[in-house]
Amino acid sequence: MGEFNPWVKPLNKLTTENLVTGGLMEYEDIPCDVDTLGCLLYTLFQEHWQETQVGHVVEGSVLELELTKPPKVCVIYDGYLTVVTDAWHLHLCLEEHGGGPDEKTPLSLRQQRVVSRASFYRRFNEKNQPRSWGIQFWNGAGEKMMNIFLPNPFVDEDDNLLPEHKPDLARLSLYEELRDIYVLGEKPIPYDRNPLKTPYLSVCRSGRCYPCQDWQPIFDALQEEVEKTGLDIKVKTSGCLEVCKMGPVVFYSGDKTWYTRVSPEVARDIVHKHIVGGNKMADHLYPPMSP
Repeated sequence: MGEFNPWVKPLNKLTTENLVTGGLMEYEDIPCDVDTLGCLLYTLFQEHWQETQVGHVVEGSVLELELTKPPKVCVIYDGYLTVVTDAWHLHLCLEEHGGGPDEKTPLSLRQQRVVSRASFYRRFNEKNQPRSWGIQFWNGAGEKMMNIFLPNPFVDEDDNLLPEHKPDLARLSLYEELRDIYVLGEKPIPYDRNPLKTPYLSVCRSGRCYPCQDWQPIFDALQEEVEKTGLDIKVKTSGCLEVCKMGPVVFYSGDKTWYTRVSPEVARDIVHKHIVGGNKMADHLYPPMSP
């Protein structure tokens, strides 16, 4: 990946799609690289979670989920954006994922799963009046994926319809602000790097295998050593890291390394010898190094 560029290069691609019920959808495409999408989604889920709803829309089905507080987890693991709330979680493939340490994902499936198109949209009624605003994603097979619903000026914060002649146009400010950055390229992305690409250490706390249930001392040791060394690395917990019955398991996102049977002492060595010194802990690597 090249150097982070906070300026999005506009695609200048606008398309429309007529709706069977009348009206149309207007789409303005944006770049699909992980830095562009990562920054956009981080902004929505971490900084504007109160105004963000997520779901999907297909004929015969609509799903809309809201956040009642900031998500507990917002991270990229093996190509997938993972957002976890108290009530639900989602995954969205932002870059090709290799699969777990034991099972590699076929190339054709990796290419199908990743976001290949993303667009800011407006839905117009039969009178050519805009009625909804959001962001739509498609995968490599051209199938619609997740939909982001942005604030609607015809609906108040409690989802009550406002009088037709009294829309709250201030509720379009988030859409317009993001469109200036990601569609028009008139303002820079407000970060000096992709916040979803900050390296992290993840400790498995899955209940699937008994060894991983003793994750807390590992987490504490990693956190203590990261703080001592002043590294810009987050220490997190996670669900299953796909190396069952070999815990405690630690994953380092910086170079996608799995460690098994980690003790507090090994955890400290992961920080000092691997991350600081550049030497992996061969005795605990997974898959094991070839002799």
